[in-house]
Amino acid sequence: MGRKPNGASSVYLGKDGYWHGRVTVGVKDDGKPDRRHVMVKSQAEAIRRVRALEKERDSGKVRKAGQTWTVAKWLTHWIETIAVPPSIRESTHSGYKVDVNTHLIPGIGAHRLDKLTPEHLEKLYAKIQASGKSAGTAHHVHRTVRTALNVVVRRGHITTNPATLAKAPTLTEEEVEPYEIDEVKRLLKAADELPRNSARWAVALALGLRQGEALGLKWADVDLDRGELRVRRGRQRPKYEHGCRENCGRKPGYCPERKQVRAATADTKSRAGRRTIGLPAQLIALLRRHREEQQAERAKARRLWEEGDWVFTTATGQPVSPYTDYHEWKGLLASAGLRDGRLHDARHTAATVLLVLGVPERTVMAIMGWSSSGMARRYQHVTDGIRNTVAKQVDGLLWETSKEGDESSEEVN
Repeated sequence: MGRKPNGASSVYLGKDGYWHGRVTVGVKDDGKPDRRHVMVKSQAEAIRRVRALEKERDSGKVRKAGQTWTVAKWLTHWIETIAVPPSIRESTHSGYKVDVNTHLIPGIGAHRLDKLTPEHLEKLYAKIQASGKSAGTAHHVHRTVRTALNVVVRRGHITTNPATLAKAPTLTEEEVEPYEIDEVKRLLKAADELPRNSARWAVALALGLRQGEALGLKWADVDLDRGELRVRRGRQRPKYEHGCRENCGRKPGYCPERKQVRAATADTKSRAGRRTIGLPAQLIALLRRHREEQQAERAKARRLWEEGDWVFTTATGQPVSPYTDYHEWKGLLASAGLRDGRLHDARHTAATVLLVLGVPERTVMAIMGWSSSGMARRYQHVTDGIRNTVAKQVDGLLWETSKEGDESSEEVN
């Protein structure tokens, strides 16, 4: 029997009494053959493992040679050197970091990457929810680990991402709770009585801008003569670090010498989010009045005014904080005597009005900045209910009129 060619697989009984198998699966980074070794007690098991390695090699799914990563070691490397700004948003990195340090490393960090299974992840998700956290938190952890392990697969350290096989936590779809038209009128009337920034709420209720989009507007984005508004960026939540030489004992946000470490705005995430919206005539008038009021505030503040071209500002020209904006919305609801609601409900209201008016779905998507038509379907039960109510009102009005007409015609006869 002739000698096997170089690189061919082999199975043999060693002097140590074990069966050994060797398979060449590729080439290492240094150019030398990547030859894998198995050692078992039976010939049949050695043959099975050799064939399994050959199958992985032929399908291109062989785990990369080198150090064996633990989940904790890989996640630390990923969050510190790969998934970092500017390749991702600062806010996205912060969310990843919380998931990694709070949930993933304590929960599954000790496992080897190549030994991690979907069941390990599913148990972690269940544990997170059992501790009192929401399904949304567990789902966010799922998305984070899936993203991190996708990089592992691309680099060849493992062949399959267990997070794509694990069952993701079930999310309860956010309930769409728009305000009624009469309630919107009450809100706009209450907003008109505010000492400043009343146009902020008209923009929210008429155009459906997200909070960040509204607070990130600059006057350069607004063309009142043409009646257009361009959405290009969003206001980010501030993030602070200590500025004091010695720790003042407070949280960074309350440090007397705190430093802002996050940019005031960031570009919109998606292409759908970058959009141009036509302005209703009444809103153009409100924005003109708002600009005049802002110019008066600038003159009053004098040197204290900070130029930033923001549409909605503090009394000294600084961009409005999302935190302050949220509490002003709550105060507006109370002033209007309406039910408590989320700031996002103003956006839901604008979308509902457009759909009830029969604006084509693609146009509504463009105005709202939706990237998926599935968003419109979430409003179906709301818009159908309103349409049915209108139909019943019309039905009663017409038939009642017809009945009265019949009675009067009988009297004439």
